[in-house]
Amino acid sequence: MTVLITGSRGKVAAALIPLLHQHGVAVRAASASPDKLSLPEGVERVVCDLDDPATFPAALAGVESVFLYANPKHIEAFLSEAKAAGVQHIVLLSSSSVLAPDADTNAIAAMHRAVERGLESSGIQSTFLQPGGFAGNALGWAWAIKSTGTVDLPYPETQSSPIHEADIAEAALAVLTRPELRGRAYHLTGPASLSAAEQVAILAEVIGRPLTVNAVSGQAWKESTAEFMPPAIADALLSYFASSDGRPDSVTPVVEELTGHPARTFEDWARENADAFRP
Repeated sequence: MTVLITGSRGKVAAALIPLLHQHGVAVRAASASPDKLSLPEGVERVVCDLDDPATFPAALAGVESVFLYANPKHIEAFLSEAKAAGVQHIVLLSSSSVLAPDADTNAIAAMHRAVERGLESSGIQSTFLQPGGFAGNALGWAWAIKSTGTVDLPYPETQSSPIHEADIAEAALAVLTRPELRGRAYHLTGPASLSAAEQVAILAEVIGRPLTVNAVSGQAWKESTAEFMPPAIADALLSYFASSDGRPDSVTPVVEELTGHPARTFEDWARENADAFRP
C-alpha cells in the first residue's frame, strides 16, 4: 500500500509520516515545496499543490490511500484524478466546526464541509477526522508571551478541549492501517475542556514565568490579526469564541478508542514546546 500525504509541512502530516514509515507503509510525502521537507530515509517526496490541479496526476499515480488536507478550491479535480488513479480510501483532516449549529454560515466549517460533501459524492471510501482546536494553536501567543508576558484575548473564558497534534496523527495511522475503522467520522478532542485563560496559566507554570491575560474587544483582536488572517476566518473564530464563552467544550473518548492510550493533555504539549514561549 502506498499512502499519499498531502500538506506534509503541517504538524499533523509531519507526525504521521514517520509513524506510517515505522509501520512498514510506503509513504509519498507531498507538498507544494517538497524540497523543504525533512523526511525519514526512504520516504518518497513529490510535488502536490492543492491549489494547482496540474500537480495531481503524478502525485496520485499508484496510490491506494490519501491523507487529505481540507482545501475546497479544486476538490472536484483532485477527487476525479484520485478516482482515475484507483485510490481506494481517503482520510480527510476535517474539523469539529462542521458539527456546530452555525456550520452553514461559519467560514471555517464551510471550507471543511465542502470537502466532506465532495468526498461523500465521490464514490471513494472516505473517513473524516474531525478534531477540535489544536494544542499548537497556542503558538499564536508565543511572540506576545516572549516579548511582553501579556496575552490579549477577546474572550478569556472561551472553552475548548485542545488536542495534541500527535494524537491526531496516531488516529490517522489507525484509520489508514485498520480497514475496519474506515468509512466513519471521528470527533477527536483532548482530555479536558479548558478556558483560554487556563491554557495561558498552564503555560506560565511550565515556563516558570508569570503571564497576564488582557481582555480586549473582538474588533481590536481582529485588527491585530489582520496581517495574517482573512477577515472571514477571524469572524468565524470570534463567533466560536463567543458561543463557547464560559461553556465547557465537548470531550470525547475517541482518541483512546483509536490509539489505545488516553489523549495527551495540554500540559503535555506545553512541556514539549516550552522553549517556544521562553524569552
